[in-house]
Amino acid sequence: MRRNIVILLILLIISSAVYTLNIHYEAINLIKIVNTLFALTVIYFIRFVFQEVILLKVKESKARYSFRKAGSLLSVILFVIIVLGIWVEHPQSLAVGYGLFAAGLSIALQDLIKNIAGGLVIFINRIYRVGDRIEVDSKYGDVIDISVLYTTLMEIKGWVSGDQPTGRLTIIPNGYVLSGSIHNYTKDYSFIWDEISIPLTYDSDWRKAYSELKKIVTEKTKSTVELAEKEMSIVGDKYYYIHKAIEPEIFMVLTDNWINFNIRYITDARARRSVHNALNQLILKMIENSKEYKIASESSDINIVGVPEKLKEV
Repeated sequence: MRRNIVILLILLIISSAVYTLNIHYEAINLIKIVNTLFALTVIYFIRFVFQEVILLKVKESKARYSFRKAGSLLSVILFVIIVLGIWVEHPQSLAVGYGLFAAGLSIALQDLIKNIAGGLVIFINRIYRVGDRIEVDSKYGDVIDISVLYTTLMEIKGWVSGDQPTGRLTIIPNGYVLSGSIHNYTKDYSFIWDEISIPLTYDSDWRKAYSELKKIVTEKTKSTVELAEKEMSIVGDKYYYIHKAIEPEIFMVLTDNWINFNIRYITDARARRSVHNALNQLILKMIENSKEYKIASESSDINIVGVPEKLKEV
């Protein structure tokens, strides 16, 4: 806050000094500079009041961040419009020149313009917001900042197993949303499906194993299923989505060596690894406490060929 007050005072001093010079030495450019400086001072003062007074009443950090970003963007746009109004006296006469200049500039700065356009698309269409978990060009992370040109992610996965943060920040150009695919794990619906594969031997009691596994997964994900059902109804109102059952399911696959149980269940996108770990521990305890089923492992038979009798005689 002290820094903002100092900057505001400096702007006022400079504006007043230039205004005093203009009184003693009248010049067209001086009055334009005075108006520009006063415009900058007024806009900075409004921005200062907005950030230091109004935003203090917003308790939720995410909403405060969004308001601060929107206020900064609007102040820049307003300042540019005012400056153009001060310095350009006959804009209609400069239309052709500005058109040619804009065409050349758009070619030279096409990546910059693309990123700005992407930032507007993100802001207007809400492709993702701060706090969302997304995947962009095989890069995973939680969105922690969206600027005019770039999006900053707190990277997850990378060299770390599971959906855990690496501590590395990933900077994504906003222009990517115009030509690439964006996977959003938490937009409108914060749950995803996950699977656990359990191989059991053929001499196991597969019927009992199926029943026990279904019971474990159902009890562990009961509260998650209830929350997911509520969000699913909201998604159905917004998108064309055919509602499907989201209760846990087990699919069996017969292989040459074992019976494979593919357990499918729903979980919060941010809790996938912890739920996966908890279910694995519960399933392992179930198998340890029973002699009726056991985990299968891949094995190979080795046939030992005997030594010929003639070689033995030698």
